[in-house]
Amino acid sequence: MASHTTGTPLAEAVGTPDQAWLRARLEELERIYRPSASEGERRAAEWLVGQFRLLGAEARIEAESAHGTYWWPLGIGTALGALGGILSLRGRRLLGGALGAVGTAGIVSEFPPHQRRLRAPLAKRPTYNVVCEIGDPDAAATIVISAHHDSAHSGLVFHPALPKIGDRLGLIENADTSPPLMAPVIGGPALVALGALTKIKALTRLGTFLSLGATAAMAEIGSRKVVPGANDNGTAVVSLLALARRLAEHPAPGVRVILLSAGAEESFSEGIKAYGERHFDELPRESTTFLVLESTGSPHLLVLRGEGFLKMYDYPAPTLELLDTAAAELGIWLYPNLRLHNGTDGLEPLAAGYEAAVIAGCDDLKQPSNYHWPNDLAENVDFTTVADGIRLAEAAIRRVTD
Repeated sequence: MASHTTGTPLAEAVGTPDQAWLRARLEELERIYRPSASEGERRAAEWLVGQFRLLGAEARIEAESAHGTYWWPLGIGTALGALGGILSLRGRRLLGGALGAVGTAGIVSEFPPHQRRLRAPLAKRPTYNVVCEIGDPDAAATIVISAHHDSAHSGLVFHPALPKIGDRLGLIENADTSPPLMAPVIGGPALVALGALTKIKALTRLGTFLSLGATAAMAEIGSRKVVPGANDNGTAVVSLLALARRLAEHPAPGVRVILLSAGAEESFSEGIKAYGERHFDELPRESTTFLVLESTGSPHLLVLRGEGFLKMYDYPAPTLELLDTAAAELGIWLYPNLRLHNGTDGLEPLAAGYEAAVIAGCDDLKQPSNYHWPNDLAENVDFTTVADGIRLAEAAIRRVTD
């Protein structure tokens, strides 16, 4: 298949990113302490706008409203489950079961792409999306390449020893879907409600135990500082810059490219949810594709087949085929057939009916490298994989109208 823009083979049409250039910018970004919906996130957004400007690309900041955490809303839900379990075990079964049911429903609503109802009464603060538009605004096709510039809180549940333990127990080698980390979070309140309904105290006790443990885990995450966020997701941010640089030198006719770096991704994708509420109505579903870049500094590149906290949302076959075919033509090996029992910013456009996909990275244990851990630094990033992710994203831009 010929390149849409040049008529030359895809491998010749797609550039080779400068890894030293990428690393220099990633080292600048990782020095900005940037929790979700924070002053540091704003500084990162302003830094990114300045970097786009140096490349001759105009970008803007869209301020939105966000809560900025996930641990406090989920902690409310699990605390309701724990309280409900205690009350139920003390004879107030109906009230306890009701609290467990409310906690369960609230937690379900918090998982993207839902409405996140537990955070509705909590304090809000600004989050900052950066939007850079390149190419003809009236082009027949639009592709949105998305990253996020906030970084995550650490926590013991993200300890790097845990995947290694899972591997020794034989839980990883034959699995193509990541473990459901949120199962105990929702399972605790749900078991409390079920135990109260069935009058089975063993279920209520188990649900109370899980709810108390999950509440403690959420509080522990909230007490931690954010990590440098080089792989997750500074690699994607500097990839947007590399794409802007490449498109300035070698435009892609017939394609409108929107480079989006969302804020508040680490608080359950609040930034891209706000972007959707602002812009989805003006982006036709029949001609717009969303491509999310996530943690591409791991040793292996991959294209997610699906993701979701509870329900698994599969990505559309046409977009997966586009990326798989392009990767093969570029000689990029993709770790095959992986799905995520968690969520990226890809869930919002996917649930809204767009063609969408996620280019991500993993290590030999099928995990993002240094995930939510203090050693998530540029010095530990595999820039060859980052460069391959950029090449694959550029290929998608040049092929999206074929």
